[in-house]
Amino acid sequence: MIAFNRRSVLKTAFGGIGALCGAALFPRRSEALQVLDLQLILAIDCSYSVDAREYNLQVGAIGDAFRQEEIRRAIGEGPTGSIAISLLQWSSEYSQVMALPWTRVTEQNAPAVGEQIAALPRLTADGATSMAAAVYASIDHFNASEFQSTRRTIDISADGRNNNGPYMPQARDTATANGITINGLAILLEDPTLDYYFKHNVVGGPGSFVEKATDYEDFRRAIRRKLLREIQYVPVASLGNPIGTRFR
Repeated sequence: MIAFNRRSVLKTAFGGIGALCGAALFPRRSEALQVLDLQLILAIDCSYSVDAREYNLQVGAIGDAFRQEEIRRAIGEGPTGSIAISLLQWSSEYSQVMALPWTRVTEQNAPAVGEQIAALPRLTADGATSMAAAVYASIDHFNASEFQSTRRTIDISADGRNNNGPYMPQARDTATANGITINGLAILLEDPTLDYYFKHNVVGGPGSFVEKATDYEDFRRAIRRKLLREIQYVPVASLGNPIGTRFR
């Protein structure tokens, strides 16, 4: 489990272009990096508005999705037949925890990985809603990955708007400038227009989209649909601009 502290996040968030070009964010390439079809960070809301039941519904639904035949088949149909996933629990700018480190997933081991996700305890502290800090933490995590892929995606689930820490559109633009797609799952329980906020402030990059869940009970349907769409292989040329495998 990897925790991201406030100093690291704020340095990334507010350091400007000069900081983004620093050695800490751009390590040397490794010739040993394993090539997969997709690197996917599942970034789930653990802010004040999410109680224990709602947290368990999130991880349970994600875990169940990886046990479904359609998801497993989508993983297996990619050119390499494998993806890498990681799960980030986030709340305020002070609290992001990578609860599941990078894990290679195939059609065969997907159910076991799903079981692991469903059993993850809540590790992050309660706090405000800082999707932007979660994006910056995800950028660092992509940069530290032992994998390469033509697609890198941050899958953000939340029931509220960014109200703490860095400016969300700037975080989005930083990610997309480096070939990362951000997709969103807006849980409309407390804010019926949250999907519009996601569309204009959160999501970005080739093929980005917003999925909606009416409440946490509907999260299971929405995350399954969202994961299927993210995992299904699409040739990079059909997405528009090529996506680099690492920061340059």
